[in-house]
Amino acid sequence: MKTKKLDLEIDSIGGLSSLTLDEEKALSDFFQKKKITKNKIEKKKVVLKN
Repeated sequence: MKTKKLDLEIDSIGGLSSLTLDEEKALSDFFQKKKITKNKIEKKKVVLKN
């Protein structure tokens, strides 16, 4: 069975227009904070298991 690849236009989230520089920075900051938070939670889980 052949799988289809889904291409997403990251610059047109919401479908209205391209993201502004401020919007791009806000998304980047959000994902960085989310990643940091996730890493902290994972580290706490490891410590609790030991």
